[in-house]
Amino acid sequence: MATATEAAAMRRAIALAARALGATSPNPVVGCVLLDPDGRTIGEGWHRRAGEAHAEINALREAAAQGHEVRGATAVVTLEPCNHTGRTGPCAQALIEAGVARVVYAVADPNPTATGGAATLAAAGVATEGGLLAEEAAAGNAAWLFAVVRGRPQVLWKYASTLDGRSAAADGSSRWITSAAARADVHRLRAEADAVVVGSGTLHADDPQLAVRGIEGAVQPLRVVVDARATIRPDARILDDAAATLVVTGEDADTRHLPGAEVLRLPLRDGRVPIPEMLTALHARGVRSVLLEGGPVLAGAFLEAGAVDRVIGYLAPALLGAGPAALGEAGIGSIGQALRLDITEVTRIGPDLRLTAIPKSQATEEN
Repeated sequence: MATATEAAAMRRAIALAARALGATSPNPVVGCVLLDPDGRTIGEGWHRRAGEAHAEINALREAAAQGHEVRGATAVVTLEPCNHTGRTGPCAQALIEAGVARVVYAVADPNPTATGGAATLAAAGVATEGGLLAEEAAAGNAAWLFAVVRGRPQVLWKYASTLDGRSAAADGSSRWITSAAARADVHRLRAEADAVVVGSGTLHADDPQLAVRGIEGAVQPLRVVVDARATIRPDARILDDAAATLVVTGEDADTRHLPGAEVLRLPLRDGRVPIPEMLTALHARGVRSVLLEGGPVLAGAFLEAGAVDRVIGYLAPALLGAGPAALGEAGIGSIGQALRLDITEVTRIGPDLRLTAIPKSQATEEN
């Protein structure tokens, strides 16, 4: 049975893991705290970037650097220690070799290539316990866990609108509906995502750059443009060198005006880029979390494809009465077909409200 000290260490490990959101894909974020037999912290670590040392290794290194004895210690880890050799060695074996006596982890690893660490530890005589603060730890790794199970990235749709649901005025102007505080919060979402996706409509209307600004040390997400006919201008800001950009277009689209851009060609469906196939391709290149920042047309296409897994809406205390809605055509013809959501959080951001919600079907699965 986990102790109160171990629970406190797990909360610290979850906080450590969160420091690397957006930097570890296709790997999960993981935090680890080492406790000596008296419950004192002797080492901490987190997985900082894909291909670098895992959380357990970093914690062991910190303990050694500070001259602490690790033999007989307890490792508190947010995810079951891995059991395979990839770009780094198996963490379960490293803990065994270090002489750790007990391992407490939050979430079992669902990845079939990495799971089995708990069994390996137990077979070596290490006391092992799982499930401590599992719900809290899983929330921090939600996108990665989703992607392992579903085989595609988790999609978070972000939108900004007035209280009457308008994303722009009747004349098309949309800067700025929400406050500077809300826009800064969006940069945090970008920093935590592996890819940011927009459509050609948003690109032509706003010419966004989509890079993360104002967050020190942030890993820039992949910028993805969904543009069936490759109408993107060669001088578009999204093609600058602030971050990598991928243009997703049709098989026959002319991209000669984009010599420096990476292009993904997909067979169009009814003249549109197929969302499921695009997400599969993004998953294959290591993307586990997508921030959808496109306008109403692209958002509707994602919703129609069943590919909206989280929603964050920034609502400004303003009314327009006319102008485009935040969400366009989504294949919903009756109230019975509406995608019902569970609101999980309501937060005030400056003068605006930020609403976070998930589809009710997904909420049922998670519970």
